[in-house]
Amino acid sequence: MWEWLSDKYDLLATWIFETAIQPALYSLGLMDWAEDAFTWVGFFLFGLVQVAVVYAICRPLEAWRPVEPHQDRRFIRTDILYTLLTRLGVLPLIGFVIFFSADAWLAGAMADSGWIPPNLEEFFPVLRDVPWLAMLVYIVVIDFFEYWRHRFQHTFGWWWALHSIHHAQQHMSFWTDDRNHILDDVLQAAWLGALAVLIGVPPGQFPVILTVLRVAESLSHANTRIHFGRLGERLFVSPRFHRLHHGVLGAGATGRNYAVLFPVWDWVFGTANFDRERFPATGDPEAPQAYVTGGWLRQQWEGVRQVVLALLGRRRNLPARVPEGD
Repeated sequence: MWEWLSDKYDLLATWIFETAIQPALYSLGLMDWAEDAFTWVGFFLFGLVQVAVVYAICRPLEAWRPVEPHQDRRFIRTDILYTLLTRLGVLPLIGFVIFFSADAWLAGAMADSGWIPPNLEEFFPVLRDVPWLAMLVYIVVIDFFEYWRHRFQHTFGWWWALHSIHHAQQHMSFWTDDRNHILDDVLQAAWLGALAVLIGVPPGQFPVILTVLRVAESLSHANTRIHFGRLGERLFVSPRFHRLHHGVLGAGATGRNYAVLFPVWDWVFGTANFDRERFPATGDPEAPQAYVTGGWLRQQWEGVRQVVLALLGRRRNLPARVPEGD
């Protein structure tokens, strides 16, 4: 199945490149960039599929049961720009380049040394014969480490200086998922790429796993009054569950609901809030004004300035503390 999809994907990327990109490069005398341009086409197409899937799922839900019926579209447009730059631009290259480069280097090192490092399939041989189960296990493992990456974003002052751009949004929507500083995106790409290589994620499954995580994260940020019920809320992160994390009295005051896909990590580590009735206002009252009303470029510049202030111990907007109990 994955091989068939990969073949069709490669055929479409090749057609786009040969039809639109290659002639333009030739006419401009830029054929030295042909290989890089072909790689970018693949990532552009992958990002386009992600955006289309997310929009098809989340936009009807926001129209059906919005938490905020009348959002200020000026700020939503900034988040749309974040999404397009993140998923259709150069940024997606970072994670894939790290992943495939590390995977190729590791394969070469193993061939030279004759040593094969252990991965999940070594510990659980059944995963070799059941690809869908293997992918599910990889998703669970990656989600566990994503929970801790998110906790670290709220723990270290310099990292919170970057991540608080994400929390400054007062009109949260499914576009808000990609509202991140570019340095934060680089850190996430390196984190995911290194982790995927370490646990032995097959190259063909890595894009699928990323798509699952991205769709889940976009849904959790959606402006929709939806929860998954008493049992469902404990199985998967819902828009209600994650909105409590973004609430004005949520992340900033109590540090709750960090999970990306599975709330079990919040339950295990004591950071879960399963209150199904609350859909609080979102935002960070202590965030710099540029984070709230500024455009993409202004927010990126302000993020660099805030990181410097945090490293010098002069930033006043501190990370959220993790509660000791309910």
